[in-house]
Parts: sequence; C-alpha cells; structure tokens
Amino acid sequence: MRVFIAGFQHETNTFAPSKADWPAFTSGAGWLPYMRGPVVLERYRGKGVPISGFIAHGEARGWELLPSVWAGANPSAHVTRDAFERISDEIMQDLAALLASPAAVDAVYLDLHGAAVAEHVEDAEGELLARVRAIVGPDLPIVGSLDLHANVSEAMLAQADALAAFRTYPHVDGADTGRLAAVLLERRLARGTREPLHARRLDFLLPLNAQCTLIEPARRIYDALRAQDREHGTLSSFAMGFPAADVPMCGPVIWGYGDAAHAVVERLHAMADQPRSQWRLELLPPDEAVAQAMRLVRAGAAGPVLIADTQDNPGAGADGNTTGLLHALLASEAGGVWPGQVAFGLLADPDAATAAHAAGVGATLSISLGHSVPDGIGGFSDPPVQVQARVHTLSDGRVLLKGPMALGGEVLLGPCACLEVGGVLIGVASQKVQVLDLELLRFLGIEPERMRIIVLKSSVHFRADFGPIASHVLIGKARGPMAADPADLPWKRLPSGRSVRP
Repeated sequence: MRVFIAGFQHETNTFAPSKADWPAFTSGAGWLPYMRGPVVLERYRGKGVPISGFIAHGEARGWELLPSVWAGANPSAHVTRDAFERISDEIMQDLAALLASPAAVDAVYLDLHGAAVAEHVEDAEGELLARVRAIVGPDLPIVGSLDLHANVSEAMLAQADALAAFRTYPHVDGADTGRLAAVLLERRLARGTREPLHARRLDFLLPLNAQCTLIEPARRIYDALRAQDREHGTLSSFAMGFPAADVPMCGPVIWGYGDAAHAVVERLHAMADQPRSQWRLELLPPDEAVAQAMRLVRAGAAGPVLIADTQDNPGAGADGNTTGLLHALLASEAGGVWPGQVAFGLLADPDAATAAHAAGVGATLSISLGHSVPDGIGGFSDPPVQVQARVHTLSDGRVLLKGPMALGGEVLLGPCACLEVGGVLIGVASQKVQVLDLELLRFLGIEPERMRIIVLKSSVHFRADFGPIASHVLIGKARGPMAADPADLPWKRLPSGRSVRP
C-alpha cells in the first residue's frame, strides 16, 4: 500500500500578540525546521510525535510511505496567509504529482494539530483537509491525528474518513496517536467504507490547566474512554479544545468510530458534561503563589515546589517574556533564604541574552529583563525587572531533550544565559520555548532536583518530566496573554449558548 503523508502543526491563540509567519516554521525553535520529501522519514523515525508512530506502524506493515511536507511552529497568534498558503501549496503540489503518476496512491495521512487559525481561514485544518479531498476525490481514504487541544470542526470530521486524538496531557502518547490513526486506516480499508461516526460537543470551554489527564476529572474520563473502546470495539477520541481561539468551533468534542459509537460517545459525554463544577481549579496571584511555595519549603517539602507561570505559557501562544512572577519571586527574597536553589525560566529576552554573552561568565551587569505585553483582555503585563545580575553560565541554546514528551528532540534557542539575581537563578533565552523538559534548565547549569522553588513558563506539560521530582505544584496567575480562565477573554465569535466557564 502506498500512503501519502504530511504534517502541519500550529496551535493558535487568537488573543496572543505575535503571529506565526514563514520564519516561525523554518526556525526550529519548537519543532524541527520545515522540511519536504524523504528527509521527513529520516528525521521523524523513532521520535515521540504522531507522524513517527504512523511511520513505525506503516513500515512494519510494509507500506510504502510517500512523504511531502512537515511544518510546525510554536503556538502564537494567527498563522499568516503567506505561511499557510506556502505550506498548503507544497502539499497539494506533491499530492497532485503523485496522483498523476502511473503508480497509485492508496491513502492519505495528515499529522495535524487541530487548533490552527490562519489570517484568512478560521478552520485551517478543515480547509487543508477539504483541499486534499478535492484532489483525491470522495473515495480515497484520508486519516489524520490530532492534538488533545484540537478545536474539532464539523468540516474536519466530514472531510476525513477518520481522526484520532491524543489521550494524555502532558502529551506522552504522540507516537501512540499516530499508530491509532494507522489502525483507523486499516479498519477503513477492511470495511471498504467509512465506519459509523458519532460526535458530541460540550457547550462550555475547559480551562487549559484543568485538562491535565494526571488529575481528576480528565483522568477518570479517559480511563472510561479506553475501557469503552475495549469493550465495544470502537475507537474514540476526546479533544478538550484550545480555549483561547475566538472561532466558532472552539471547545471540547467527543467522537468515536464503530458500530457502537453512538452509545459510547453518549456515555462519555454525560461523564464530561456533569457536574460542571468538576472542571474548576485554583489559581493563585503571584505574591500568594510565591508565599505558599515558601511555606511549603519551610514545612519540609520533600522536593522542589513548582509554580506554573501559566498565563505566559509559550506552549499556548504566549511569548514567554512576562515578569509578574519574577517580580514576586525577587520581592519575597526567597533567593536570599535559599541562595542558588530558587529558579525561574525560561524568560525569552534576546537582548538580555546578547548582553550576557558580551559581558561573559562572572561579570555583573545592570540589565532590564522581560517585557510588558498586551494581556489579551485590554491591559498589559507587568513592567520589566531592572536588576543587577551576575552572569552564571552561557550557552549557544542547542538543547537535546530527554524527557517523556520529546525524547530525542532538539530545540535551537540561540544565545542563552543563566543570570543570578539575589540568589535566584534566571534562565534567559533568545527564543521562546515551553519548559516541558528538565534539560531546558540543566543546559544552563540549573539542576532542577537541587532547587527548592522553580517557576516554569508552562501550564501542564512540565508535569511529564518535572512531576516525578516535585513535592507540590501550584498554578500562578500573573498577567499575560494566555488566560487561565477563558471567562477573562473578550470573546466575539463563539456561538450563542457556548459558555466560557464550566
């Protein structure tokens, strides 16, 4: 069997300050840089992302995989028209050329995120699937994989024969999701037609932090999803949605394939829908988050106390450059109590990183850290921090990741530095990145296991690698562009009846 494969990954926060232009897809800051052709197979074999799982499954079955484009950029505001059309055009060119050749294309697999919004296309994945369908016709199977945070549209479900979504957050089942997509393709081919599909949408948005599948209620619902699939032979998904995209399809969707899909999806929908209070969570103002962390350490915390700087999470469209929790950390003088055992990272500030490299290790410099940015709700984040900082370590920013989410992946962050301010170790990078791997501190000489308090630019993904060493996890709500509570955002495009709070 000959299967055409391609990937397009972007999670769009329509309230965020900066867009994903073409250089965002070629930089390699969050994903491998844009690539096309056989190199896709070479670079993604053995990795932890969906396309890697599909490749492994297909090659084990003897399928001939026909790679086109791989495109991924860090979460941000809209994908620019130029970037989306470049990516789409190259995928369509490759597919059309193969269909015009004597050898057949038997199926299409697309590795998608599911929450991309372009400047000119609200439903970017739905549009991409529609363009593929227009080329291959109504009968050729199209399957895809989606992120757990996909905002699944009716067009996506209609254009694809089958879609499978992640079942974990932190996302440690990327490759498994690609394998599920391959299994859905096999089921589609064996049946000779599409399997019965049933889908239900929840009419409220789920806060990002509440979607963690390591805690309730998400853990219980996904356990039930797996059990129902085993019992009834269905293959179901629950995409909890990305709650910062002001588009009509924003929100959670549960769907399944198979003869018993209707009954299975209805049961899962009932579990997720009621009681809605099960999805609420505690968010702490910066000063309170730091004070509570210090109390826990003084009470004998057995490992680092982690504070998620969730509203400046680069993995959700923010730029990783706000300072609300840094102000609180420095004001608390926690670094004086536990010098060298309090850390903050990673702060995206290329000017500060450049200045640190110019000064050299051991130098002390007067420096401004961070930026004040629009917070998406009509205000601005906290002002920069003006400090005297000692240059602790320097790095070129090339980091090999070793944690369960991105094992073997590499990020290119440009010049980076660890600055010490009042006993606090501050990781500074030239590119934004969500701190989801212990190596994203270790590369700057910050040993996470030795820290008493760590503030991380992340919402949930950090739990995969940092969770095993942590004693406690707190969620800080400092001003930033990724609202932890969807009710804080100025929605305009949600359909009537869609609640922004559970």
